[in-house]
Amino acid sequence: MGSTLIVILAAIGPAALLAAGLAPAGWAARHPGRMGRLALGAAVLAAAGALLAALSLATGGAATASLPLFAVPGGAVVAASVYYDQVSAVMLLLVSFVGSIVVAYSRNYLAGDPGQGRFFRWLCLALAAVLLLVISGNLVQLAVAWVGMSLALHELLLFYGERPGAQLAARKKFIFSRLADACVIVAVILVARLFGTLELAGIMAGATVLQAAGEAPAGIAAVAVLLAIAAIIKSAQLPFHSWLPQVMETPTPVSALLHAGIINAGGFLVVRLSDVVSLAPGALLLLAVFGAATALFGALVMLTQNSIKSSLAWSTVAQMGFMIMQCGLGAYAAALLHIVAHSLYKAHAFLSSGSVVELARARRLPHASVSTPGPLPLVGLGLATAVVIAVAGGGLAGFSFSDSPGVVALGAILLMSLAPLAAATVAGRRSAYVVVRCLGIGVAVIAAYFTLQLAFAALLSPAIAARGAATTAGQLVAVAILLGFAATVLLQVHVQQHRYEQPWRAFYVHLFNGFYLNLVANRVAEALWPLKPAPSREMH
Repeated sequence: MGSTLIVILAAIGPAALLAAGLAPAGWAARHPGRMGRLALGAAVLAAAGALLAALSLATGGAATASLPLFAVPGGAVVAASVYYDQVSAVMLLLVSFVGSIVVAYSRNYLAGDPGQGRFFRWLCLALAAVLLLVISGNLVQLAVAWVGMSLALHELLLFYGERPGAQLAARKKFIFSRLADACVIVAVILVARLFGTLELAGIMAGATVLQAAGEAPAGIAAVAVLLAIAAIIKSAQLPFHSWLPQVMETPTPVSALLHAGIINAGGFLVVRLSDVVSLAPGALLLLAVFGAATALFGALVMLTQNSIKSSLAWSTVAQMGFMIMQCGLGAYAAALLHIVAHSLYKAHAFLSSGSVVELARARRLPHASVSTPGPLPLVGLGLATAVVIAVAGGGLAGFSFSDSPGVVALGAILLMSLAPLAAATVAGRRSAYVVVRCLGIGVAVIAAYFTLQLAFAALLSPAIAARGAATTAGQLVAVAILLGFAATVLLQVHVQQHRYEQPWRAFYVHLFNGFYLNLVANRVAEALWPLKPAPSREMH
């Protein structure tokens, strides 16, 4: 009875949002206020159900339930099933909470817009698809939610469909998403043949047996690689990233939902099927390499942007790179923690982006030297100190670099990002007190970081693949990204100090434009799907 109640509570949200999203289009258009209230009620109900389900689950095992839908020729029964465990609980709470905030914000943001009713319908459908993805108990249901989420997002990206920029970004996203969909569908077919079931509980049990035996069928590698490619594409990794920084023509609430929720679907897919992906070292290496390259590229380009939304978008590209890298290094709990932290921060950042501009103008100082990085040698010393603190702190917390390179590397990067500010502070006031204070702040930050990592690892241990010994390739990837990020910080400091000099001025411009990779993607997308300017807004 307890398991059934948990499943019902978890399923309330997707069902309510789906019902709201399926409201007649004509009624929603005629009554946008009522549609907004209906959407908000469904979102709040989803958040309440997610909270009660999480409290009911506590630290117990997974709750599952199936509802037979219909029989197909041959006697097989197609059923809707729910699989609710610690991973589902965290993601359901996160998405439903962010979703309710986005819906509430949208009611004022779009007040008076003629397409407000249509917007709420597609917003509800997008949220329903994400929540269904999170609690899916079989891979067919998961694949349906995966595709449905993308299609609903496509309509939201085209809310102002008469704008060429909106068309181009949405079409690039559509093309890339269909590639990811194909990978997931083929992977589902292969899983059915290899494990003889599409139920998550059976797949995880079979993968655990294979992991214990130290062997895996030949097809497992193909499944893991397909899942890795789907996650890479869905999470806007290089070279599939160009649509994300160009999503500027959609309403701000869509940007908040996209960057705080939907973009995390790739990482969730890997974490959810971590037992299967962990059986293929090649797939993990693929994730680690693509994630590391994307993280470094996105972080470097982000630092040159002068628009808040563009900077936030490139920040998401970099953060998704870090998250995918952690998945590739087997740090699944750390990846999920990263998803939670990034989602909450990015939702707040987008929804408050307008007020941030006004606040910055109000607080502008005539001589703000604090934004100027310190001398390059001092920054380099700060970077080295950050790595030492992170490695030492990780060892004390039980995360040695040899076993947990992803967790330790991200902790080091967190501290390394503070090195320019610390160098500027020390250079401004050269005293032992300032140095000790900077070191104390670094120790406090790394202590909080590893405390959160330990808490999430303990919370999610029943639901994700056990952390095995890191491979040499994984350790090398972690070292490479540490060196790459250090070089990125030093380059950023140097370019900032010399951006008005040649050749750094030209390099700064090229970097600002992302080395024009987006132009290549634009041309490909326009060749496959030419833009057709619309005289008026289309109804989708």
